[in-house]
Amino acid sequence: MNNDPVKPILVLGSTGSIGTQTLDLMSDPASGLRVAGLAANSSWELLRDQVAQTGAPFVALSDPAAADALRPHLSPETTLFSGPEAQLELIAAADYEVAVHGVMGRAGLEASFALCKAGKTLALANKESLVIAGDLLIDAIAEHGGRLIPVDSEHSAIEQCLRGEDLACIRKVLLTASGGPFRETSLADMENASQEKALAHPTWNMGPRITIGSATLINKAFEIIELHHLFGLDRDRMEVVVHPQSLVHSMVEFVDGSVIAQMGPPDMRGTIHYALHHPDRQPSKLAGFDLQQFSQLTFEAPDFERFPSLELGFRCVEEGGTSGCCLNAADEVAVGAYLAGTIPFGDIVRISQQVLDERPTNQPDPGTLSEVLEADRWARSLAEGIVASKTASTT
Repeated sequence: MNNDPVKPILVLGSTGSIGTQTLDLMSDPASGLRVAGLAANSSWELLRDQVAQTGAPFVALSDPAAADALRPHLSPETTLFSGPEAQLELIAAADYEVAVHGVMGRAGLEASFALCKAGKTLALANKESLVIAGDLLIDAIAEHGGRLIPVDSEHSAIEQCLRGEDLACIRKVLLTASGGPFRETSLADMENASQEKALAHPTWNMGPRITIGSATLINKAFEIIELHHLFGLDRDRMEVVVHPQSLVHSMVEFVDGSVIAQMGPPDMRGTIHYALHHPDRQPSKLAGFDLQQFSQLTFEAPDFERFPSLELGFRCVEEGGTSGCCLNAADEVAVGAYLAGTIPFGDIVRISQQVLDERPTNQPDPGTLSEVLEADRWARSLAEGIVASKTASTT
């Protein structure tokens, strides 16, 4: 039981986008927060600076060589965990109330389960954990008495709209999407879109994988799956609405026709701040309503022909099982191939769809993490084979 009046926070992925923004919020002396531990993959120089600034007592680096480089720069009072199990060792050793989980992709899955089993508050930015193994993760939270607060701006918005409400009173949830950089681009131009254009998100500043996912809208497909697991919603109660200004983060329509929206500038620090202090609301210096910025809000229906990835998200909700796991694995492989210059932009979603089409559907739903990981390996192998065949056909 922690009796410290200053709330201790564990930050996984501290050198990434979510992690650095979390530490920025915590650097305010009035935040009432302190760092209980930091974890990163290989960015040891930035981690060194973060340790110096925060005095973190526990540090983890998954890359052993990076850990060796960092070690001479740490004081004897700082414990360094190194190697593939470093994050899990950090989670077991640190004393914290809230864990901000900003590791991206499949790499954060085991840490998500370890944090759930710790029975603490998990501020989850690693949406892939819910996409890959949502049923198992929600069960783990319930079993161990923890709490999951989504850090995705859309799901944080929905959580805020639903505070004190009966989930049975939801008519539908309106999940907003900016439309990304290709909302008005022709299909022909999208097919071979450059990385420069795909990474130029019009409103949000995010890491490369999420930014590419926002260009294909596969990120919104993942959020559909995430929404299903967080709030138990089926397809009929979920709708995607394109909102280019990214000021309305999402909305909930209730059975009486009332619609509640959560709004704010497109700044991930807002959702992180909310998660850090939940269930309280603490003062911050973050911007709120601005008349000029909020003077025009527009909404439009998504173009499913332009963004077929949206249907893949709804399909995964309906199929269940390992579908979300396979979709995430295929997308990670395809995005990696696109960023490596191996495949064109248009192939990213096609590869994901092909993997889903070939997924065995006559198997029971996975009941263990090991079964989920086996499906992940199968999907990655298939996606890598598809990429290889496409590469071979163009050489």
